[in-house]
Amino acid sequence: MLVRLLRLFPELPEAPTIRAALDENLTSANLLDEAAYFRQPNRQSFERTYGWAWLLKLAEELRGWQDPNATAWSRNLQPLAEVIVDRYLNYLPKLTYPIRIGTHTNTAFGLAFALEYARACSHRELETLIVGRARAYYFGDVSYPAEWELGGNDFLSPSLTEADLMCRIMQPAKFKSWFDRFLPGIADRKPKILLYPVKVSDRSDPMIVHLDGLHLSRAWCMQDHVRLAERCGNTENQYIIRHLIRICQRIGLDSGEVV
Repeated sequence: MLVRLLRLFPELPEAPTIRAALDENLTSANLLDEAAYFRQPNRQSFERTYGWAWLLKLAEELRGWQDPNATAWSRNLQPLAEVIVDRYLNYLPKLTYPIRIGTHTNTAFGLAFALEYARACSHRELETLIVGRARAYYFGDVSYPAEWELGGNDFLSPSLTEADLMCRIMQPAKFKSWFDRFLPGIADRKPKILLYPVKVSDRSDPMIVHLDGLHLSRAWCMQDHVRLAERCGNTENQYIIRHLIRICQRIGLDSGEVV
């Protein structure tokens, strides 16, 4: 996130502090140590797949940034990124069933970020595997029981996160057909628990406050859906979805929670 901030807002007053922190942490020695740690016996499930996904997101951001510091950081990060890619390549063929929860081990979230990395880096083997596993896990889902969401410490919506992944691997018209089967009640603004803000009873509780992060993750999933709908000329329900996006963004940002 700090890298993306620097890319988008290079004149931030905090930019020198952020660069210094990145320079201190993203050294070749540090990252080689991290890679060695991941290779140790019994580390196969360490940070799977949430931490893996964010590491590849960092690698993707650095790779696409034309900046001298970023070039060095990207080079230093590459050995660890390669370890994480190997983790995905070894793990996904063994994962028979996706993990459908609203917290760190959600499979769809881990696949979405890894897919972006694979495409940015032209890693065809990883991309092909992720697309294939996503179809195997989710393509047949019909009438998803989204009314059973919500978990008390969720920061992801399992249904919207799944839909966000599927919109990345399907053509717009085919995604619309899939989405209409997957969440058929959306046109009638159902289920309400999925589409409207949730109550965060205690923001001092480190688990309950995850629900503020849920508002932000819902917003980005719905935003991706809106962009795809526009590409295929489908404007149905876009007004209400955009309204919900603004509400979720405002609540999540006002809380200060980071997904």
